[in-house]
Amino acid sequence: MLETEVFKQGLSTLRDLIEECGQSLNIELLKEQLIEYQEDMASPGFWDELERAQKINQKAHATEEKLNGFKRLNERADDLETLIELADEAEDTDMVSEIEEEFNALKADLEALRLTTLLKDEYDSNDCILALHAGAGGTEAQDWTQMLYRMYTRFAARKGFTVKELDMLDGDEAGIKSVTFEVSGEYAYGFLKSERGVHRLVRISPFDSNARRQTSFSSLDVAPVIEDDGEIEIKMEDLRIDTYRASGAGGQHVNRTDSAVRIVHNPTGIVVQCQNERSQVQNKEMCFRMLRAKLAELKEQERMQQMADVKGEMKKIEWGSQIRSYVFQPYTLVKDLRTGYEVGDINSVMDGNLEGFVTSYLQMATRPAENN
Repeated sequence: MLETEVFKQGLSTLRDLIEECGQSLNIELLKEQLIEYQEDMASPGFWDELERAQKINQKAHATEEKLNGFKRLNERADDLETLIELADEAEDTDMVSEIEEEFNALKADLEALRLTTLLKDEYDSNDCILALHAGAGGTEAQDWTQMLYRMYTRFAARKGFTVKELDMLDGDEAGIKSVTFEVSGEYAYGFLKSERGVHRLVRISPFDSNARRQTSFSSLDVAPVIEDDGEIEIKMEDLRIDTYRASGAGGQHVNRTDSAVRIVHNPTGIVVQCQNERSQVQNKEMCFRMLRAKLAELKEQERMQQMADVKGEMKKIEWGSQIRSYVFQPYTLVKDLRTGYEVGDINSVMDGNLEGFVTSYLQMATRPAENN
């Protein structure tokens, strides 16, 4: 039947891509790893070391999900092939819409799995901590920083991630000067690490009575969350720990005690602070969590030889150092200056539709390794 020929050809292409995906995932190795995890979990006394047991359980679950996801794609491809054959035999054109719907769904799920095959770095599967800072542009930049914060929380919601605000400094008139927040979910760091850098906004300023076009900047730092397993060493003599009275809207614990905590890591100059937990002890614990994340990111960046320190490419939050440009007027366009990927629907991007930017960056980042 002529109506199904295009889907037959498309399904053949999808099967080839599924096979490539399996090779990238190294399915046989994943099967071996899952057996090892399961044997470990079945051993006597496995749960005696709770922290280790939880990590092994998480790894086993993630490995099983990858295997099941790959298996389901093959099964759905088989089901789709059967559906096409039934439509041909019955010459039932009414089934074409059902075939098209399943074909598009299979293609979308395959793309999602293919994206995870690009996430192979050490910390890609971890949660992450993000920090947005307003740059040049005053109130305009602070408003832009708040817009970006909304964009990333929307992106997190699209991916099924959870967001926890750790620290925020409100703007003088509008927006926010800075905000630090944690994003939790499988591959949160892997997806969001591509967003690290300076983001540039061009628009007619709502704060300018003359309605002039303004350019503003905001920087985003992204670091992986890692557990305190001794891999990242933090020496107390290297730290300066300050406590201060939290600022904000108030509440039962804010503004009444010196509950906010700031930690300076003297060897690297890294500064972390937290004021959103309910006590000084909790804020201090969160600061150490943030510091480990920053140090882990520094270690990773040094390994990749991409930057000299954790702030690397973001030393100047102004013109010339941006990774992406967002133009609202005189036209609408969001363009990544590293990959060349661009989108004209800026409202969709600001609502968290960042998958295209993430994919293009990961493809660019992994291309050199693939060519070696």
